[in-house]
Amino acid sequence: MAAKYVYFFGDGKAEGSAEMKNLLGGKGANLAEMTAIGLPVPAGFTISTEVCTEFYKNDRQYPAGLTHEVASNLKMVEDLMGKKFGDPANPLLVSVRSGARASMPGMMDTILNLGLNDTTVQGIIAQSGDERFAYDAYRRFVQMYSDVVMGMDKEALEHILEHKKEDRGVRLDTDLTAEDWKELVGKFKTKIRETLGQEFPEDPQEQLWGAIGAVFGSWMNARAITYRRLNNIPADWGTAVNVQSMVFGNMGNDCATGVAFTRDPSTGENYFYGEYLVNAQGEDVVAGIRTPQPINKAKKKDGDLPAMEDVMPDCYQQLVNIRSILEKHYKDMQDIEFTIEKGKLYMLQTRNGKRTAKAAIKIAVDMEKEGLIDERTAVLRVAPSQLDQLLHPSLDPKAEKKVIAKGLPASPGAASGEVIFNADEAEAAAKLGLKVILVRVETSPEDIHGMHAAQGILTARGGMTSHAAVVARGMGKCCVAGCGDIKVNYAANQFTDRNGNIVKKGDIITLDGSTGEVILGMVPTVSPELTGDFGTLMEWVDRFRRLKVRANADNPHDSKVAREFGAQGIGLCRTEHMFFEADRIAAVREMILSEDLEGRQRALAKILPMQKGDFVGIFREMKGLPVTIRLLDPPLHEFLPQEEKDIESLAKTMGVSIQALKSKVEFLHEFNPMLGHRGCRLGLTFPEIYDMQVQAIMEAACELVKDEGFTIVPEIMIPLVAVVDELKRLRENAIRICEDVIARYGVKVDYLIGTMIELPRAALTADEIATEAEFFSFGTNDLTQTTFGLSRDDAGKFLPFYVETGLLEEDPFVSLDQNGVGLLVKMGCEKGRSTRPEIKLGICGEHGGDPASVIFCHKVGLDYVSCSPFRVPIARLAAAHAVLMEQ
Repeated sequence: MAAKYVYFFGDGKAEGSAEMKNLLGGKGANLAEMTAIGLPVPAGFTISTEVCTEFYKNDRQYPAGLTHEVASNLKMVEDLMGKKFGDPANPLLVSVRSGARASMPGMMDTILNLGLNDTTVQGIIAQSGDERFAYDAYRRFVQMYSDVVMGMDKEALEHILEHKKEDRGVRLDTDLTAEDWKELVGKFKTKIRETLGQEFPEDPQEQLWGAIGAVFGSWMNARAITYRRLNNIPADWGTAVNVQSMVFGNMGNDCATGVAFTRDPSTGENYFYGEYLVNAQGEDVVAGIRTPQPINKAKKKDGDLPAMEDVMPDCYQQLVNIRSILEKHYKDMQDIEFTIEKGKLYMLQTRNGKRTAKAAIKIAVDMEKEGLIDERTAVLRVAPSQLDQLLHPSLDPKAEKKVIAKGLPASPGAASGEVIFNADEAEAAAKLGLKVILVRVETSPEDIHGMHAAQGILTARGGMTSHAAVVARGMGKCCVAGCGDIKVNYAANQFTDRNGNIVKKGDIITLDGSTGEVILGMVPTVSPELTGDFGTLMEWVDRFRRLKVRANADNPHDSKVAREFGAQGIGLCRTEHMFFEADRIAAVREMILSEDLEGRQRALAKILPMQKGDFVGIFREMKGLPVTIRLLDPPLHEFLPQEEKDIESLAKTMGVSIQALKSKVEFLHEFNPMLGHRGCRLGLTFPEIYDMQVQAIMEAACELVKDEGFTIVPEIMIPLVAVVDELKRLRENAIRICEDVIARYGVKVDYLIGTMIELPRAALTADEIATEAEFFSFGTNDLTQTTFGLSRDDAGKFLPFYVETGLLEEDPFVSLDQNGVGLLVKMGCEKGRSTRPEIKLGICGEHGGDPASVIFCHKVGLDYVSCSPFRVPIARLAAAHAVLMEQ
């Protein structure tokens, strides 16, 4: 049986369905589904993603039989629509659009009005009775096709159009006449011929196959590749191509086009939300070329343009009914596109709408209350990575702020940074560690890399459904769109506000994506309050998950934040972070530079009460939850001054010569400190350091047990163990100190002593190490470094190249390398439990807050993950997803 590559839809019948998204792409599957459930969808057909795969596998050649299938499906569309493709008197025009299985808004190419030429345009005039409409459609087609298929610089044609409007003294495209458009078509074709050395194609079949090839080709364009990389979309998925009969929203004032969401994608509120334009085609709304009008009066403000609800009440009511049908059918918030031609409504697309984290949570909780979905589905509806948007501060409402402009609150959140007007420059600045705000007249898909790099996005044009708004919401970026109060001047690298004030490149501004305000300078922020719908969702999350979630915290404040975010203990307290405080670094340096044990002990006696105070604060904040404390890990030279003036100052304080101090600093310097004298190696050569730390931990615990009645089980972690005897010797020392302190306080305190598995040898010999360890905490940051032979501090110079070119799917320091480092973790778990079945297992590297890594940890049977406080809810949600995806 011959392979089938093309799937028809139209007149209530469809060869595809929503379940065929992998084959037909999201757009094609949903066009088929909408057709099948009786919605008014213009007839068309979908060329499957398998063709895209074959196209790239076979040097951009199509599979055998595709030409025949396209021709026969095109004939079916002609018969249904009562028109013929390429016919001079009664021409059928089509759109050619992409459609990957994952939504990629604006990343790939679209061509409208295909089939127009100097002959068929006369047929469109005869059909419509409107010469202006016909030539407007023709010039749009020439602009799109020459850009997408022929590689023409679209700015060159746009410049000709702007020049024409200036000559005619008009501002809007809609002010141009039929003669103007006819003349522009000729000028466009001449410019194309002069620039490219080839004629614009007149043959509709040549146009069709050129467009199909361009859409498949756009799967590998730079912006699509960038978008896939940012959103973890595999390159081998490919895109489908949808060929659909055209319906026109630009044939007059009884025509319109629009984009809507069945709920507010920014807040999640349950009202119909969208924008439309009278006498326009779809790209006019999305591109922000004209200011769109609201579809209804739900959020209408004084001064807003008339709503569709008032201007086209019958079509609006049909759309309201379709909104209800779609939500009940898909059981999710939908993003829809529609066109009204001569008073008749057509549906061009539906897909699960991109939404902010706040909206995702509200929609999930509301839909559960409405009975549309259950708790399990509601939890799965919120992507763990989305929560990052909610877990960071917003603008302090009490702060003074100088608002210089106001636009549309297109994507919530707060962002401050230096103004940058170019996407490439924004990306370059972000790589240097600068925080930037990307300011554009309007964004286009080519700006995707700059949008990703920026803290926030500000556009002068565009609505709530413009490219900037939709992509920003998907990225979780703060965005203020359609800010007509500013005038952007790219040439001068500046924008002017409504009062004539000039903001230049490099100036600091702040955006409030929840109000649409643009503020001069930096504005303070406040921490989020995670209550209401968020609290409800997290209750469900905690009912489903089995993996515990702890936090990495080194002080009482971070411990408090972690607890508020739902942490079930501390999985990593890095004691060296406490040493850098201004009031104790001098004593630490004194300890390091002392020439004998007596001198080191004198210095350590000064540090002991400081460390104990830290532990008391942390234990108190965690109120009985487990706290894992890692003994000193970094090499000693990190605590010493490196600059000449700092060395001179320390020498004076210590009463030693500058030369003697320099010699000591040079002696302690290491060529590769990551692999040097650090961790347990320090504890073995200078046992008094670990003795002091263990004493501080146990005295803090005993005081709180004795004085405040706490139940505390300190977990003392010895880092960088490679050989079981390292741990054995240090464990014996630690037990001696612990028992001495407990006897002195006369209380009962249980404690655990374990190790961090961060070296491949430790994972390989975990069965031996488990004889001396009551817990393992996998330090996946260092385990990644030592397994790959990469320095995390230096790999940034080339790791992005590895990811961008596909040598690595992910940066292994961001998402755990499951096939390599992950195997060592799995082996360590299995070997550890083979010796000590009750051993407690967790990870404390940054991977503990990465959703994919959390799911891996669930699968290999860890007891907990530990991550930064602000990522605790992300890890909780990912742990719930891990359970639900097994069911």
